[in-house]
Amino acid sequence: MFNLTKRQLVCFGAGALIGVPLFFLLRKPLGLSPAAIVMVISMLPAFLLAMYEKNGQPLEKVIGNIIQVCFTRPRKRPYVTNNFYAAVERQYQLDKEVALIVRKSKAHPAGAEADRSRSRKGKKD
Repeated sequence: MFNLTKRQLVCFGAGALIGVPLFFLLRKPLGLSPAAIVMVISMLPAFLLAMYEKNGQPLEKVIGNIIQVCFTRPRKRPYVTNNFYAAVERQYQLDKEVALIVRKSKAHPAGAEADRSRSRKGKKD
């Protein structure tokens, strides 16, 4: 309708639903000119939401991006990569450590029993 998108029609309709009754309510107490100014100011956000676009994004997405950049995300973002080789190397070191522990426990089973009995005695004291 009128070569407008659905979004623009909804925003213009919302602006009219807010501004026109406000004008008629304020016309007698304030006068015509101040009531018209209040109406225009109250309708302006709806018109901005309908018409403003930057880089193909509507106003609410632009404002959301600004809020994310300024408030929610950290200011300093260090460049960190997920290095697959480092992860494989850490896993290899952990596997070696586990194998060493298993070898020690198999080599000295009596020593492991002695350690367990010492810990039991320590718990009793």
